Amino acid sequence: MRTPELQPIEAIKTKLANEERQRIRRGILSQLILARQNRHFHGTYGVSENNRNAGFLPAFQDLSSGSWIISQFADGRPAPMHLLDGLPQEWICRRDQSGRALSTREGIVAGFVRDGIFYTREAAVQAAAH
Repeated sequence: MRTPELQPIEAIKTKLANEERQRIRRGILSQLILARQNRHFHGTYGVSENNRNAGFLPAFQDLSSGSWIISQFADGRPAPMHLLDGLPQEWICRRDQSGRALSTREGIVAGFVRDGIFYTREAAVQAAAH
């Protein structure tokens, strides 16, 4: 019996990183991707804790329709950060056994709303600087 050839850990990490980049480009979110986005934008107005005083609220947008929703807890209360549990059912593609949202379908992006306008994380950084 032949044993399968093991891939080097760096090759596996690269493959996983490429798969994650593809999911982000397609607009598929998970709590892991949201956490990584927060690390990427740490120290900028691209995270909730830094832009709240500038009037930004964490939100999500459906790129196909342009509609957006303020981030909320599963019970409908506004959330101070990006949470998947309060998203519309049709935006969620995967839940765990207890019903908690694990990931969104394609085309959902995290960002912020200020004065009725949706901003991506990048756009929030730029808008807050002006």
